[in-house]
Amino acid sequence: MSGLHGARVGGFVRGFTLIEMMVVCAMLSVLAYAALPMAEVATSRWKERELRAALTEIRAALDAYKRTHDELNPVRQSGISGYPPSLAALEEGLLDARASTAPQRIRFLRRLPRDPFAPEGVSAEASWGKRAFDSPAHAPREGADVYDVYSRSDRIGTNGIALRDW
Repeated sequence: MSGLHGARVGGFVRGFTLIEMMVVCAMLSVLAYAALPMAEVATSRWKERELRAALTEIRAALDAYKRTHDELNPVRQSGISGYPPSLAALEEGLLDARASTAPQRIRFLRRLPRDPFAPEGVSAEASWGKRAFDSPAHAPREGADVYDVYSRSDRIGTNGIALRDW
């Protein structure tokens, strides 16, 4: 009778010994410990790719908002930069009253991307640091508008540059 436990050889059931099982377990654990750092690097690189794509998308939307605002309002008002008052304005859009029919909204983002390095539970808009038009690049601060965004993460990227400086 051959069963799940091994084959009969000369009346004895042949199987794995305890030592053989321990050696296999030790080899598997060494392989797992070697693969763990590689998996962490791969995850970090994936998040960095997502961050770069999100920054590019938001910055392009900010520039498009500014251009559209300036086209819709050729006379520049004092104290208004033309940049959106919040990141949510990129989803809400600008009202285009030039249309011959009912006014329509020009939207710049379908959905605001979230900073992949932000803690879980933080909303997409709150995940980003915001820089106002009138703040210097080396010391960004929030203000009446959103001129640029940056990651709030304190991590250093795989390229050696802090994520908040991207």
